[in-house]
Amino acid sequence: MSTSEHSSAIPTLELNDGASVPQIGLGTYAMHDAEGVGAIIAGIDNGYRLLDTAVNYKNEREVGQAVIDSKVGRDELFITSKVPGRHHGFDETIASTEESLARLQLERLDLHLIHWPNPSVGKYVDTWRGLIELRERGLVTSIGVSNFTEAMLQELIDETGVTPAVNQIELHPYFPQSKLIEFHRSIGVQTESWSPLYRDQGLFDEAPIAEAAAAHGVQPAQVVLRWHLEVGSLPIPKSANPERQRLNADIFGFSLTSAEVDAISGLERGRMKGRDPLTHEEM
Repeated sequence: MSTSEHSSAIPTLELNDGASVPQIGLGTYAMHDAEGVGAIIAGIDNGYRLLDTAVNYKNEREVGQAVIDSKVGRDELFITSKVPGRHHGFDETIASTEESLARLQLERLDLHLIHWPNPSVGKYVDTWRGLIELRERGLVTSIGVSNFTEAMLQELIDETGVTPAVNQIELHPYFPQSKLIEFHRSIGVQTESWSPLYRDQGLFDEAPIAEAAAAHGVQPAQVVLRWHLEVGSLPIPKSANPERQRLNADIFGFSLTSAEVDAISGLERGRMKGRDPLTHEEM
């Protein structure tokens, strides 16, 4: 089966607050200036509707400009940004979000996340209360977190009664996080994955991925992104290359067998040397 035969509009998932989110998004990290705006517009032209940015990516202006310049209406797009560590706290979160909206030239965000928990600072519950307030004001539709552990998620729920719609985490076949995904599922949180392709780094040459690609007539990157869907995660691959953007989004015309999913998950390399949310402080 050729990849062109797989093409279709990107389907959506329903979050725990009733909002609909596309099943794959476009990461925009490092997309800057006019070239970045062009890459984001290309992504929209290639079918992406979820655009993922953050204060710390320093490209909210570019994302906002791409939204204005694209041929797709604002209401068809799903814009995500993130509160940085230096803006933790109730009032700080509200001010930070208003600044993000100004840079994006938007009246609301579809999803706003706490970028990192920064546990040593100890303000993520207050930050979460700020996001709840922003949702009540209509400046944000859905609220969530990024890089939170099970215990941190449970604390937010226990303290506020509000369950995050999303937890965006590092997730790929070398770090499949199956226990955390299962916990998310049990409490109604949607898993999103950053670095879903692990920047390749030999991943595509792994036998279970290469064999599945050959079996389905697709590329290894498509197999990995389809694996994310199969395990219940929403991947956010980042690419400024229009051809690769199209390829990455073209994952809805085939499915992996349970044996293929298990074999790919079996590539886990123990605890990856990534940024641990318990120790990493994000500014």
